[in-house]
Amino acid sequence: MQIRELIEAGAFINESDFVRDAIRHRLAEIKVIRCRDIDYDTARKEVTGYFKRHGEAFPDEAAEDLELDFDLVMRITQELRKDGTLEEA
Repeated sequence: MQIRELIEAGAFINESDFVRDAIRHRLAEIKVIRCRDIDYDTARKEVTGYFKRHGEAFPDEAAEDLELDFDLVMRITQELRKDGTLEEA
């Protein structure tokens, strides 16, 4: 019923037009995050460098930008804070 009303209002040409538009919007919302398989020491160096370059950043941003596993980045972030390499925000 809502789709028919949108079509009658001129927002869409027909049901297929609505479905195509809905699919396009939904696909735009979904982002596949790739995770590289690298050793811990390399990941730690990359995470450390990321926070030095970006200053304030959230671990999920670092994980996404570096294509690293979020749990690994969280563990490294906690260790960096513990040893004083990374300050609490």
